Amino acid sequence: MKQSTKAGVAGLFLFLATALAACGSSDESSDTTIVDAVEESTEESTFPVTVGDLTLEAKPERIVSLSPTATEMLYAIGAGSQVVAVDEFSNHPAEAVALGTALSGFEPNIEAISGYEPDLVIISYDPGSLVEQLNSLGIPVFAAYATMDLAGTYEQIEQLGALTGNLAAAVQLTGQMQADIEAAVAGVTVPETPLTYYYELDNTYYSVTSNTFVGQIFALFGLANIADGVKEGNDYPQLSAEVIVSANPDLIFLADTKCCGQTAETVAQRDGWAEMNAVLNGGVVELDDDVASRWGPRIVELVQVIADAVSSAVVSSM
Repeated sequence: MKQSTKAGVAGLFLFLATALAACGSSDESSDTTIVDAVEESTEESTFPVTVGDLTLEAKPERIVSLSPTATEMLYAIGAGSQVVAVDEFSNHPAEAVALGTALSGFEPNIEAISGYEPDLVIISYDPGSLVEQLNSLGIPVFAAYATMDLAGTYEQIEQLGALTGNLAAAVQLTGQMQADIEAAVAGVTVPETPLTYYYELDNTYYSVTSNTFVGQIFALFGLANIADGVKEGNDYPQLSAEVIVSANPDLIFLADTKCCGQTAETVAQRDGWAEMNAVLNGGVVELDDDVASRWGPRIVELVQVIADAVSSAVVSSM
């Protein structure tokens, strides 16, 4: 595994630290593959490659992705040509949809997965013994579970880059993501009194607190989350309409436009919502459910939408 040291601006150092720790009890050649990522900057990736507990002896050419987020990451780093099958919710990019495979990531069928003769399977959910069953068939599995913050996202993208032989492209991507996010945040003038917001997961008023991945994204703009502290110990609380109306948020972000058909118009029609600040001042923001729920490359799009909404709200409040 060899790649440019410049690309370490994002998560590469986290990746290297994790990989080196995991290789501590491995043979000398595994350690060397990790060190080469820093020492030899201009050469192509070589194998074997070790990430965590997983070692791949050769570059995978038949990848099955059972994670929509991982699918987006794979195509974004140039590993799309290596993907032979994806799950039913992998609806981006179009090339992934065109595969027409629609495997289940929540109720995985071992026979269906193995039928694609994969040399790497990527999951974000294990219902019980998926990894064990695939490993028993000699199929390596990488678990790309949901990350807790942006640093985790950068790290995971680079881990996939290492495992697929696309580390240089992966680190270039995370570096660009970091730069774009920093630029979006820097371009917003945050008011002294924090703007408040309500984030809607579905039309039964489930939301998120600032402790979640999404909540931390909003915190970049100094926003105050009305869901914080409503239900202690629950970072995905179900709020009541009364609590939301009483909080009178400056901004409302709808992450249920696809699943539940919610729009700025449907929000305004809710009983008592028409007089809320967010509705009166055009602060109801319709999000793409998929972009808002995934921790992959398109998180930059979510950050930019938030930046634009905050900027508009600041102007409206003047």
